[in-house]
Amino acid sequence: MSKTKTVFFCQTCGYESAKWLGKCPACNSWNSFVEEVVSKSDSPKNEWRTSDSKSKIIKAKTLTEIEPTSEIRISTPDAELNRVLGGGIVPGSLILIGGEPGIGKSTLMLQLGLALKKIKTLYVTGEESEQQIKMRAERLATKTSDNFFTLTETNTKNIFSVIETLEPQLVIVDSVQTLFSPMMDSVAGSIGQVRQCSGEFMKFAKETNTPVFLVGHITKDGMLAGPKVLEHMVDTVLQFEGDRHLAYRILRTTKNRFGSTSEIGIYEMLGNGLREVSNPSEILISQKEGLLSGATIGATIEGNRPLLIEIQSLVSPASYGTPQRTANGFDQKRLNMLLAVLEKRCGFRVGTQDVFVNMAGGIYVEDPAVDLALCISIISSMEEIPVSDKFCFAAEVGLGGELRAVNRIDQRISEAEKLGFEKIYISKFNHKSIDLKKAKIEVAPFAKLSELVKALF
Repeated sequence: MSKTKTVFFCQTCGYESAKWLGKCPACNSWNSFVEEVVSKSDSPKNEWRTSDSKSKIIKAKTLTEIEPTSEIRISTPDAELNRVLGGGIVPGSLILIGGEPGIGKSTLMLQLGLALKKIKTLYVTGEESEQQIKMRAERLATKTSDNFFTLTETNTKNIFSVIETLEPQLVIVDSVQTLFSPMMDSVAGSIGQVRQCSGEFMKFAKETNTPVFLVGHITKDGMLAGPKVLEHMVDTVLQFEGDRHLAYRILRTTKNRFGSTSEIGIYEMLGNGLREVSNPSEILISQKEGLLSGATIGATIEGNRPLLIEIQSLVSPASYGTPQRTANGFDQKRLNMLLAVLEKRCGFRVGTQDVFVNMAGGIYVEDPAVDLALCISIISSMEEIPVSDKFCFAAEVGLGGELRAVNRIDQRISEAEKLGFEKIYISKFNHKSIDLKKAKIEVAPFAKLSELVKALF
């Protein structure tokens, strides 16, 4: 006999309660609890399990008893995905990829499955028919593979029966919100179903050493839909970002148990699928005729990759009583701090000016090394004096107006040199730790922002 009970789940964070609550004690959101019927059986009849699971002897081990194994990753033809995952797909890993509707999640996963010619891949979809997948596969530039199998099914019991027969080396599920497990009485997409289905695929991935990709929806706030425990269960969480009106997409890591969480991959959406962008600096620096005031180039680093990004500023007299401060792709509070430094330390009256800042290419920058480029950009727009497009900047600006050293300055200098820049302005305290004998680019070290402004303007 199965025991049936009713519980309440928070739709925002997945908090479980025996009764309805107006305010969630975990995430403080109001009116987010929904009632779900949970059926608990005496034996897990539909959950994935191996045949020898009962015969295993459970024993705790010390670290010295565990035999070390060399890390083997599945290298994909997609260099950007390899970089974001930390070098390739780890066998037995559970990877969750989320993004807005229409951003290209299904296209990315379909391209991955078709590109892995030597790996048997099962593509499970609950959102499209077989004919729709066939039409999209024909539109992509990738050739079809004999090792690529599709399955249009939402019942996890039927999915695992196909998996036992096919024995795939990679499983892609699109999407986890469409699945439902017969062990739960709630509807597909509910918090209980998402947690149950994800748990079954996690057990399957760990016991069979098969990597699994789960495609997930996001809420209107940009967070992954479903319980927060879903992000804790998986090994890697990838966010597919970008403006649907622009051609470029950014694949960002927010959690990775097998690599860095600061890596990004950049793609361009074309009519025949997603194209990898191997040199992102070319798209982050806009093409224009002649010099424009308020445009400078900053050297930043995302993960292990140095990037040169164009920073655009517009400074104009405030039409209303309170000046506007708008930052696109940059922290608003840090912009206010830098404007205060310009007014206090350099004597620029920005308190009566509207200031608009934009990071070209739709990328969000958190690296403090772009502080100097941003300050020079604001001064250039305010004074209507353009800065040469052969100059770039890499330094953090302190509250005293000093230029502070940034990490991995040699990589920033070599990237600027590779892209044909003639001069890079850095902090004087970075200058001592680098070897410039072989550098073809001129390096200009400064200790204070006011000294650089006098020399440049």
